[in-house]
Amino acid sequence: MALPFLFEFWAHDHQLPPEGDWKTWVIMGGRGAGKTRAGAEWVRAQVEGSLPKDKGAASRVALVGETFDQVRDVMIFGASGIIACCPPDRRPRWVATKRQLVWPNGAVAQAFSAQEPEALRGPQFDAAWVDELAKWKKAEATWDMLQFALRLGDNPRQCVTTTPRNVGVLKRLLSTPSTVTTTAPTESNRAYLAESFLSEVRARYAGTRLGRQELDGVLLEDMEDALWTSQMIEALRVEVPPALDRIVVAVDPPVTGHAGSDDCGIIVAGVAAKGPPQDWVAYVLEDASVAASSPLGWARRAMAAFDKHGAERLVAEVNQGGDLVESVVRQVDPLVPYRAVRASRGKVVRAEPVAALYEQGRVRHLRGLGDLEDQMCQMTGQGYHGKGSPDRVDALVWALHELMLEPAAKWRQPKIRVL
Repeated sequence: MALPFLFEFWAHDHQLPPEGDWKTWVIMGGRGAGKTRAGAEWVRAQVEGSLPKDKGAASRVALVGETFDQVRDVMIFGASGIIACCPPDRRPRWVATKRQLVWPNGAVAQAFSAQEPEALRGPQFDAAWVDELAKWKKAEATWDMLQFALRLGDNPRQCVTTTPRNVGVLKRLLSTPSTVTTTAPTESNRAYLAESFLSEVRARYAGTRLGRQELDGVLLEDMEDALWTSQMIEALRVEVPPALDRIVVAVDPPVTGHAGSDDCGIIVAGVAAKGPPQDWVAYVLEDASVAASSPLGWARRAMAAFDKHGAERLVAEVNQGGDLVESVVRQVDPLVPYRAVRASRGKVVRAEPVAALYEQGRVRHLRGLGDLEDQMCQMTGQGYHGKGSPDRVDALVWALHELMLEPAAKWRQPKIRVL
């Protein structure tokens, strides 16, 4: 009968505390990845001793959730909550009038709502379990009050279980040297999830930036002053494009072609060109970018995308490679309709009119563009804040210049009337 309560036997790796001397353990995962169970079992491990009446490492625990109801209904009484995880001889009793869980060995866990940070002023604890920190409306104030209260014992620790979101309190916590992190996607816990749930969320969110956050448990950052944001991109998501009047493949080749090279940005986009150019809508169809490839390798990848989508033209930036870029492409297909483009302005200046198209709702994204969208959300008015070069964004910019901005500029030119 003891085996069901031996969590170390059943747990996934991301549900077990890391080794080492840490202050905060952050469990960051997708929906249904087993975060709540891991938090509840960590509390058990802190308060339980060898025998039911023996003292554990902690005896005063703070349980902090977004609301008091969520602490009670999820962290304490939920299907993966503390009471469900405890064996009968160690199961705590709930004292509703005090909002406390009391164990047979005298350990006490106090429930708190993140909506009332001042309630944490005064009490003191030697352990804390914090749930869904990234969702709290008063996250900064509540988190600060908890840190002042976590002062009992030789080594007070806290466990944070949360779906990642781009909020300051979580980002600062993850960058703190005393923080350790484990991550997991929703799929890692599939044995305990309904197949209908997995099928539904995969169908709806797979291949989207929101899906990477909510299902894969990846912290996606939007920079301050970003030209694009996650919310903007998700609002422009479509499942299937309409019939397109023109499709292009844009390429931003790396300077060199070895293992340490930048990626080669390869973006496929098309346009539904109905009416005057200001009414056109572009669709980003595929990110076919390739990492650290030889020139012939990226050229083959670009032409494969060209043929797959039935594109009309391949557009390539030639600032670095000059005529070599075209010669490499023509080794793969000597007859490909090709246009060389040369950047005369900085990346941000080129990107800003493309970002304006998104603000006007004139660009749509299909699924599967997560890496491109990550780069987009790190491009700001002051430059790119990601690692390496924004090769995918550069290729996107060239594609939309070709499809949208240049036709519009030509259409606006005054027409010369011949008498």
